[in-house]
Amino acid sequence: MTHYQLVSSNKTKSLLVIVGFVAFILSAAYIMVEGFGYGLDLMGFALIFAGLSSFGSYYFSDKIILGLSGAREANRKEFFDFYTVAENLSSSQKLPLPKLYVIDDSSMNAFATGRDPEHAVVCATTGLLSRLNRREIEGVVAHELSHVKNYDIRLMSLVTVLVGFISLLADWILRMTYWGGDRKRNNRDGDSQIQLILFVVGIILALLSPLIAQLIKLAISRKREFLADASAVAMTKNPQGMIDALQKLGLDKEPLEAANKATAHLYVTNPLKNLHGGVGMFSKLFATHPPLSERVKALKSISN
Repeated sequence: MTHYQLVSSNKTKSLLVIVGFVAFILSAAYIMVEGFGYGLDLMGFALIFAGLSSFGSYYFSDKIILGLSGAREANRKEFFDFYTVAENLSSSQKLPLPKLYVIDDSSMNAFATGRDPEHAVVCATTGLLSRLNRREIEGVVAHELSHVKNYDIRLMSLVTVLVGFISLLADWILRMTYWGGDRKRNNRDGDSQIQLILFVVGIILALLSPLIAQLIKLAISRKREFLADASAVAMTKNPQGMIDALQKLGLDKEPLEAANKATAHLYVTNPLKNLHGGVGMFSKLFATHPPLSERVKALKSISN
């Protein structure tokens, strides 16, 4: 498999998960509002509220995340490899040079943020920059630039809005039902059985849909990591650089103090190294990143 075929395969898989996610959100929302008899107005109100509440965090995401991370701006003299690698890759991909930041931490990691290529930020820890060679730094920076080029930040913002929407809708429906809200139920005999089924399914979805939506969000995040790895190789034409970087990152067991559960999915590898939260398939379901062994295996399948 060539790196172009791997990129195409990962794009297709990612698209299928995204389409399934949107289909689930719309279906679950419709069944809930119909089952409880509240009408589609509540769906619209929940979507608008979730969108507005997420807009501010999306628009100022780079400033918020950099502030939370304690990052400082990188300069060319101090971080020559980081700076010049980003310049070269951005030029080759016809991307604006992102703002470059560093986090003073011995843990090895990096992330990209910003709302589009014109407002992008790539940030790396000093631990990563001091312990990887130039070829490996190139792989990591290419991975982060791939997130920028593929508009993953914008996509994950949209996914976050939809997760917020279904969570708000489910919460409002359960609260309104608890307090005896006025439902506009159609009580015609021919419809009563269907309404009862929708009501029961609506209760189940109101309880489970926020969790299911969060799991699908994490699945999308994992698929985008595979895509960013493959896209990075397409940029650098050097699978071994990315493979070596991932293997070194896998050996680093130090958690990144500046990271938290809200920002963990942004990083090239899971920064919360000591938090596992499950075994087997459950561990994978709740993971923000695919296992490094699977990412390395996918990259090793690339033929030059």
